[in-house]
Amino acid sequence: MLAIAALAAPPSAAAAEPGQVDSGDTAWLLVATALVMVMLPGLALFYGGLVRRKNVLSTIMHSFFGLALVSVVWVLVGFSLAFGPDVGGLGLVGGLDFVGFANVGPVPSAIYGTTIPFVLFAGFQLMFAAITPALITGAYAERKRFGAFVLFTVLWSVIVYSPLAHWVWSADGWLFKLGALDFAGGTVVHISSGVSALVVALLIGRRAVNGDRMEPHDVPMTVLGAGLLWFGWFGFNAGSALAANGLAANALVVTNTAAGAATVTWVLLSYALRRKVSVIGAACGAVAGLVAVTPASGYVTAGGALAIGLVAGALCYSATLLRERIKIDDALDVFAVHGVGGTLGAVATGVFATTAVNAYPGLVEGNAAQVVTQLIAVGATVGYAVASTFVIVKVVDFILGIRVPSHEEEVGLDLSVHGEVAYQP
Repeated sequence: MLAIAALAAPPSAAAAEPGQVDSGDTAWLLVATALVMVMLPGLALFYGGLVRRKNVLSTIMHSFFGLALVSVVWVLVGFSLAFGPDVGGLGLVGGLDFVGFANVGPVPSAIYGTTIPFVLFAGFQLMFAAITPALITGAYAERKRFGAFVLFTVLWSVIVYSPLAHWVWSADGWLFKLGALDFAGGTVVHISSGVSALVVALLIGRRAVNGDRMEPHDVPMTVLGAGLLWFGWFGFNAGSALAANGLAANALVVTNTAAGAATVTWVLLSYALRRKVSVIGAACGAVAGLVAVTPASGYVTAGGALAIGLVAGALCYSATLLRERIKIDDALDVFAVHGVGGTLGAVATGVFATTAVNAYPGLVEGNAAQVVTQLIAVGATVGYAVASTFVIVKVVDFILGIRVPSHEEEVGLDLSVHGEVAYQP
């Protein structure tokens, strides 16, 4: 999957020679790709249940149409910018060698996933590219123009996601060469989407209340979405080994461990403060744990994942309380869960990485330099994503206007934008 996994992961016992397709590895990556795809409808349901009923279809449409949109962008240019040979030797962006999936076929790459078809590697990467801008949509739910969403998604995917993927996962990327560890997307997926969501929320402004109760309209829908995300995350992380081997098995187990630990922590803290056992809190806690363990899943043991999950539940829950106090309308807590959780996971990877799992020692094994490298990767990701997203939002607002008119927002985007309603009266 990711270049860093492909280059570092130990081969399976029966792995094919480089350049030859291994049927077991290929079968697993086909399944893992489908699992990650399931995360998009899972995210749609997770977000859809959290908004008001008059905006549920518009919220679901962001994830569903976003998958279709990025699928086209990725084939046309996104994959090439992410994994094409480096332009200029600076490790910043790939060239145009793979535009339109040219030179992307059934023969394995000599660099990325050497026992699976290169086109499968590209397809697996597509699902990561699709879900990342979909995560941002939670920050501007219930108030963004659909055309603005489309243009923003295209620009953000090309300008932010693909270059970051090149930095971290391309064999030519500058952060990859620096030694930054990100097994399945802590920096590229979660930090980038989390901080970008915060920028969008600040620029688009708070939702109009109009006397509505701003509570989730369908909690079972949100819990179902969280369950699908948890399920799909096994493909997200375990698939990142790019092989059916022990590294994939370890990634699956630590993924589940961190999700469980964060769920327990979030629910306990919520009960301690509010004396209620929150079902939404359980769903959000699970996602927080999944986010935090993502970059570490190929480098830590179950014990490290347990520590990451316990801290993630507490830290991300605290971030939601802070968001409430500072009055930033990140509608579905994208920054609190993905920005904060991704940052924690990226740094914790440098702490808990162990040679018992992969070839990279962390702080617990005496390698403090790895933490420094992780902090550099976090800082670079935050800086680039924030600056680029700010410019993209301003450009989209200038061209199309980013926010729906007030009367459309009052009626609800389902009816005013899509001409449909989720529930008949």
